[in-house]
Formats: sequence, C-alpha cells, structure tokens
Amino acid sequence: MLEFKGWWRVQWQPGRLTELYFLDEATALAAGHRPCGLCRVPDYRRFQRSWGDALGGGLPGAPEMDRRLQADRRTPEGRRRTFRAEAGDLPDGAFIRLDGESGLMRQGRWRSWSMAGYGAARAVAPDLRVEVLTPAVTVQVLAAGYAPVLHPSAG
Repeated sequence: MLEFKGWWRVQWQPGRLTELYFLDEATALAAGHRPCGLCRVPDYRRFQRSWGDALGGGLPGAPEMDRRLQADRRTPEGRRRTFRAEAGDLPDGAFIRLDGESGLMRQGRWRSWSMAGYGAARAVAPDLRVEVLTPAVTVQVLAAGYAPVLHPSAG
C-alpha cells in the first residue's frame, strides 16, 4: 500500500487504476503522461500554463489534456505513435531514439536512458532527423517552457 497526504492506496487491484513509477518526469512525459493534478499541483499548473501558451485557448482541464495525449501517443490500432524531427529543433526534455536506443535530449546533447539513469552526454548534429518518442503535443509544451524534473544523472 502507498500513502500520500494520509490517503492509502492498494496497488494492482483488478479493473482499477494503478499508479505508475518512472525514472524521472521526462521519462513519464515520453510515455505520454502529464503531472498529477492531485499530488503535484504546482507542476500540474506549470504544465497547464505551458500547454495553454503552446496551443492557445486558455488553461485546459485534465480530460482535455488526457484526450490529446492519448491521441498523440497511440494510433487507433494501439501502436505507439512517433514522429520525425531535426534534433536541433527539439526542446530539453524530449526523448528520441538514436542508434536503436532511447534517450533524453538536453542542451543539444543526447543521453541514453536506462532504469539506473542516463549515460554520458553525446553531441548530436542539429540537422540530424531523429525519431521522437515524446508525444508531439508534449514536445510543444516543453518548447513553450515547461521544464521537467530530471534524474540527477541527466547532468
């Protein structure tokens, strides 16, 4: 069981939502998630403001963001949706696939991802077209100024 603000949660109940755990926020964003509006309110609000700045239309609610995130992370058949972009056009916090490995873009450099943390920084040519794993809408939110919480190994 897990506890937060006096609330207790039992995990792995059939047919019930189970909280997910990631290395850091950039990893969670790459998987198509957003900050929690209950336990990470300040980060949720920052994400919401950056979403509004990136897409216009004011501050979105969680259902609106979740619908768009789902559309950007999965095809109607359930396959992972990715897109291609030049590495130099990607904001800090975006995840890409490079040489068959997933990793984080930060300050124009790529760091391979593992469950233990990120590898050494590697320069990437800005005009190199790469497969972007982070949903397109989240890349827009990152570009609008949302800075995800990163694992200390990200440098």
